[in-house]
Amino acid sequence: MLTRLLPFVFAALAGAAAQAGYRLETVAEHLEKPWGMAFLPDGGLLVTEHPGRLRIVSADGTVGAPVAGVPAVFYESQGGLFDVVLHPDFADNRVIFLTYAEGDASDNGTAVARATLRQDGLTGSLDDLDVIFRVPRRKDTPVHYGGRMAFLPDGTFLLTTGDGFSYREEAQDIHSTLGKTLRMTADGKPAPGNPFADAPYVWTYGHRNEQGLAVTHDGTVWLHEHGPQGGDELNRILPGTNYGWPAICYCLDYTGAYVTPYSEWEGMAQPEHYWRPSIGPSGLAVYEGDAIPEWHGDIFVGALVNRELRRLHREADGSWTEEALFSDIGQRVRDVRAGPDGALYFSVEGENGRIFRVVGDSPPAASATE
Repeated sequence: MLTRLLPFVFAALAGAAAQAGYRLETVAEHLEKPWGMAFLPDGGLLVTEHPGRLRIVSADGTVGAPVAGVPAVFYESQGGLFDVVLHPDFADNRVIFLTYAEGDASDNGTAVARATLRQDGLTGSLDDLDVIFRVPRRKDTPVHYGGRMAFLPDGTFLLTTGDGFSYREEAQDIHSTLGKTLRMTADGKPAPGNPFADAPYVWTYGHRNEQGLAVTHDGTVWLHEHGPQGGDELNRILPGTNYGWPAICYCLDYTGAYVTPYSEWEGMAQPEHYWRPSIGPSGLAVYEGDAIPEWHGDIFVGALVNRELRRLHREADGSWTEEALFSDIGQRVRDVRAGPDGALYFSVEGENGRIFRVVGDSPPAASATE
């Protein structure tokens, strides 16, 4: 994929990255609130913009006009267009999946649409669009939708659903679809083998607002979720597990009061790692490439509050070390993805929403100061 080195204002940042064994490149610019990314077989990208647009980005970084046929979204506060994921057989069937908020201020929820992408260069349209799943528990709050998707090796996929903020107790009720990860087939039906016979979609429960989800090559599932003031969590996800919210957490509520006096309880999973105070985690990738060998197996998380990318490395004793990256960019990191080319990609919000990639330290074509 052709890219442009960051000019002038990011020269020092690019230089520091190169000294560390990698360099930072710009992939695309002039996006409005990019939220999700998916890699196309031709080296391009599909990118969702939160207000409700899907765009094709070519291999040389050119941003196309909005793709036609995207469903109408409820764009308010945290509501909007969320994730985009390709069907595992996309090269043959051109099928994609979108998550988004639908409805209105008094009646809204997370939905999943499936469609066929027709593409002619940077021009695209969605045909045969079908809303294959709607979270049946509707709400009147424009926040905490979850909205991340990821396919598992068996061809089923996971969907995260937030707790709706004002409905947090329902995260502990397996019969509510708020505050859950749901597992379904590619046509939106409950996946066979889910752990609860009387809650056929539910895979795990006890979540708050999960905006990071990644599946490794061996099928390990990692997820993170927002806490209120403190209590952001990184979890390894196992079917049938209760992850505790709001019965346990390492957090305070926005009022300064305790959400709960408990940080652990029998039958509820402990986080692999948590943040206090909150970093506002968004986007999650497990780097399994070889271009930057020292990063192999590390987890990368966007930090909305701190406006940086976090690298988490697990030590031999099971503890985590954490490194802050690219804070000089000064924009909120929304999504993080491990690319098929061995690079790490991340998007930032702001007046000029951009996508960057981090590549190995092979000599660049030109100096970053030129």
